[in-house]
Amino acid sequence: MFGHIPQLSAYLAHPLAQIAVFMAASALMIWRLQAIEGKGFEGTVLGTLIMPYCSGFANLVFAFVMSRAGGKGSTVMENCIVNNVTNLTLILGLTTLAFAVVPTGTKKSAGKAKAPAQVERLNRLDLLFTLVALFLFTGTLWALAKDGVLDFYDGLVLVGLFVFWQVLHVIEILKNNVRKNRGIHWSIVLDLVLIGISAYGVYYSVDYLVDWVSHAKNPYIGAKDLGWLSGALMVVPNAFIALYYGFKGRQDIVVASQVGDGHICIPMCIGLFALFDKITVPSFFQIGIYTILGAAALHFLSILVMGRLPRLLGVLLLTAYAVFIYTGVVQQ
Repeated sequence: MFGHIPQLSAYLAHPLAQIAVFMAASALMIWRLQAIEGKGFEGTVLGTLIMPYCSGFANLVFAFVMSRAGGKGSTVMENCIVNNVTNLTLILGLTTLAFAVVPTGTKKSAGKAKAPAQVERLNRLDLLFTLVALFLFTGTLWALAKDGVLDFYDGLVLVGLFVFWQVLHVIEILKNNVRKNRGIHWSIVLDLVLIGISAYGVYYSVDYLVDWVSHAKNPYIGAKDLGWLSGALMVVPNAFIALYYGFKGRQDIVVASQVGDGHICIPMCIGLFALFDKITVPSFFQIGIYTILGAAALHFLSILVMGRLPRLLGVLLLTAYAVFIYTGVVQQ
């Protein structure tokens, strides 16, 4: 049996195989996340506190891998901006066109009864609060990067904001469990073990793919494209989440998870990298920030006024994504 291990290693030493490993590990992670929802974590808290760490774990791994090379801050920022823009425009645009439902879990699905009006209002407020945090984090990054560089102290501000945001959610989970007189189920430990295994799979595949792209002798793919290519690939787990919960009629979790994943990139990934190495702001930084803030503003107004993301918004978001790609890729 062990004689086949070298042959297996040879099969894995291929970029397509590593992409498959990345997909499988991400799918395993999301599968166990879905199970966690009934064990003390639920609703928009699941989308803003738990899922972003798994869908955004690849971005954290990418930042760690790039930190070993040194001087790759611009590539990390490219990765994070591309990831955020794609989440807020392409992913939410497509899922809105396909599954345009009320984003607060009010749709009857899988035999579940309609959610009470109070739950609907609370979920809407949670979504608006999450979007406000996105404005705060992105706006802070924009202000700190005005001089064209992010240093240690800039990173300290970004990481501090993220930690404070996470503490707020942990306290909210504990308060909610106290209100319902329940604890976190012990079997969550097994889920976390499986999530840990999948996390290693993500790390293994990302490390390989970064090395492969960096040394690729191809006129179309090279180290200069690493930020864009990695940012696009790492959106795939977010697409899994969006498609699954969009099909389930839970646009609240769809929106919260995509926005929450953005919190992992901005400020967490960029802030952590800046603590150890200076980041030079890339050329398309401004258009990326404006696209993120513009998309977030559309989401905020739609949820505030209508309580949902209408299909027309999906068209606007896809248009914004096309403009971003044209400006950042075609014109560069």
